[in-house]
Amino acid sequence: MKKHIKKVAVIGSGIMGSGIACHFANIGVEVLLLDIIPRELNDKEAKKGLTLEDAVVRNRLVNEALAKSLKSKPSPIYHSKFASRITTGNLEDDLPKIAEVDWIIEVVVERLDIKKQVFEQIEKYRKPGTLITSNTSGIPIAFMSEGRSDDFQENFCGTHFFNPPRYLKLFEIIPGPKTRPEVLSFLNTYGEKFLGKTAVVAKDTPAFIGNRIGIFSIMSLFHAVKEMGLTVEEVDKLTGPVIGRPKSATFRTVDVVGLDTLIHVANGIGENCPKDERHELFQLPDFIKTMSDNNWLGSKTGQGFYKKVKGDKGKSEILSLDLDTLEYRSKKRANFASLELTKPIDKVIERFPVLIGGKDKAGEFYRRSFGALFAYVSHRIPEITDELYKIDDAMKAGFGWEHGPFQIWDAIGLDKGLALIEEAGQEPAAWINDLKGGGETSFYTVKDGATYYYDIPRKEQVKKPGQDAFIILDNIRKSNEVFKNSGVVIEDLGDGILNCEFQSKMNTIGGDVIAGLNKAIDLAEKDFQGLVIGNQAANFSVGANIGMIFMLAVEQEYDELNMAIKMFQDTMMRMRYSAIPTIAAPHGMCLGGGCELSLHADKVVAAAETYIGLVEFGVGVIPGGGGSKEMALRASDSFRKNDVELNVLQEYFLTIGMAKVSTSAYEAYDLGILQKGKDVVVVNKDRQIATAKAYAKLMAESGYTQPVRRKDVKVLGKQALGMFLVGTDSMEAAHYISEHDKKIADKLAYVMAGGDLSESSYVSEQYLLDIEREAFLSLCTERKTLERIQHMLKTGKPLRN
Repeated sequence: MKKHIKKVAVIGSGIMGSGIACHFANIGVEVLLLDIIPRELNDKEAKKGLTLEDAVVRNRLVNEALAKSLKSKPSPIYHSKFASRITTGNLEDDLPKIAEVDWIIEVVVERLDIKKQVFEQIEKYRKPGTLITSNTSGIPIAFMSEGRSDDFQENFCGTHFFNPPRYLKLFEIIPGPKTRPEVLSFLNTYGEKFLGKTAVVAKDTPAFIGNRIGIFSIMSLFHAVKEMGLTVEEVDKLTGPVIGRPKSATFRTVDVVGLDTLIHVANGIGENCPKDERHELFQLPDFIKTMSDNNWLGSKTGQGFYKKVKGDKGKSEILSLDLDTLEYRSKKRANFASLELTKPIDKVIERFPVLIGGKDKAGEFYRRSFGALFAYVSHRIPEITDELYKIDDAMKAGFGWEHGPFQIWDAIGLDKGLALIEEAGQEPAAWINDLKGGGETSFYTVKDGATYYYDIPRKEQVKKPGQDAFIILDNIRKSNEVFKNSGVVIEDLGDGILNCEFQSKMNTIGGDVIAGLNKAIDLAEKDFQGLVIGNQAANFSVGANIGMIFMLAVEQEYDELNMAIKMFQDTMMRMRYSAIPTIAAPHGMCLGGGCELSLHADKVVAAAETYIGLVEFGVGVIPGGGGSKEMALRASDSFRKNDVELNVLQEYFLTIGMAKVSTSAYEAYDLGILQKGKDVVVVNKDRQIATAKAYAKLMAESGYTQPVRRKDVKVLGKQALGMFLVGTDSMEAAHYISEHDKKIADKLAYVMAGGDLSESSYVSEQYLLDIEREAFLSLCTERKTLERIQHMLKTGKPLRN
């Protein structure tokens, strides 16, 4: 099915509708967002003498909803200017406009009667062949399209986005009784390729895949928590990052989503799944009923499992709910011996065997919860899906789990998982015995760089579909490894392209990473065509290893520190001026040194969710790995005839001086960190390494020529330096910055002005690197800089001193 989506209509502008509209605007699609008209005037409209017939009144609900969404944090949109792609309207005046769109998405209230009324109106104006989908989270798709035309039903299905649509990747596609296979195939491809989603085709069962397993997991925990005598804080400690789940863990997540939402879905499963073998778990515990009766629904009502209050001195405090007394109290620190044992284990997947072996309450909790989860997911096949990998994909993409249930079971071991099921008083589904009886020992295997999963009907491992567009580093690391040290792994991506993958903690850039980068360039120049610097961890890199810098500075090993910084600078310049194209593939946090690396690549292939910036001011220094030099160079390249060059330079200066970090890759263009016409953005992070490889190959085969080192960087000397120093004096005098902030800013000003040259001059990059390094080292001798670095190492937060 060949179809181009140029324009979509979103019917319903609530939290989900506006979020979906924003995400389509994110990817460049024109959006028509419609909602009902108000039934009465508000006070403001009445005072102005407006009537219900005025356009501003008729579109008030949709406009207010979209404005509220655009102001929310985190933002639903990649860049504020993308909001111009959304046109608003109302269902009475503007519904005929849906005849012009390629896809209509219904996102109205979760009531079947209302949805059917909306579809009846939509069919009056919808042109034949237009896609029509519902974002329902649980109403059977078969019921919604009853009575509609054949063309409507053939092009109709469910498309369940998860909230917030920009950030949660799960995109469940649920066919109706007459949905054409071509429609499902198109939506699956479009969701993955254009929307950047993990698309999963689900069966038309209550709550589909993600919510069926996710709500079971939460409800199972609700029933277990009081039996085991666990507190809210303890449960969130046990179900958070330690097992690869979001920081909000369980109870904080429920507060954010809303207890009423969870109750609605749980009740729906309870009412519509009477044959579920764990049906009793979907009945609400007494403490949940009480919270609902008290309207303690979470963030939306100001209190849920947690409550934010102000103390006597005006300082905010987060209280937590005592599940026994149902009264709020000060939070208690949660500690478990089992968790201490996992601290040296960086990879989450390797922690599970340790956690279930714990002798304390944590170990008991994990054995009980995983035993129940393994049994439950085994019984959901073939009820909610025929393929086990879809359950894992749904939990990872919809609930932010790093590993799905069957992946965790593999990590623990098939037999140990069966023992946990028995210990939990449950039984596995019959197909598990077939798997074991057939000699299989795991649900997944990796062959020839591809993931295979156990196919239940065929009783054998088959290749997971949809991998051809991806390069999965976990799958190729061992077989394609070319070099490895403690900081990096260098893999052969094929077609003459190498990949340098960081392996340090938080992907910080220290000595081993620098050595690995140089080795990668050596290998690529000798035997390959190009180099990608990319990884598939949570973050590309949080920057240089400031712990190493702190140690050298405290011990006053300035010669060694100078050599380390020069090595960093020289490596960045090697990337810039190597004989092969270098492609950086940043994603997630890309800060400080990670940003400097990206600045020096021939091309950046950034994931849309890239938060990139030069943040060195937060630890009391300036960018010392070529970042200060590079921003001065980019300012120089931006100078145009009749420009006020000082103003251009100032913008680049402020990007560093204010430690600006983009909230998406698209904002990085505004900061001068990404360059239009050169760097590109991919929405689906899973495609990033493959896309970067393709660009490296294209550049190499198009006749890549090693660049010539620059000696033509225009710097403005005393003219710029004087302007910057006057500015920092004013800022300090007005108490906007501290004395030490001023000292750092003045050092940066000196570098970006090219020193105190008497007039504008042309200088080399090396000249700027030398004065950058000198400024960096001088700041490392300052006590207040060391205090800032130490505070960052201890707390992870910047210190203002």
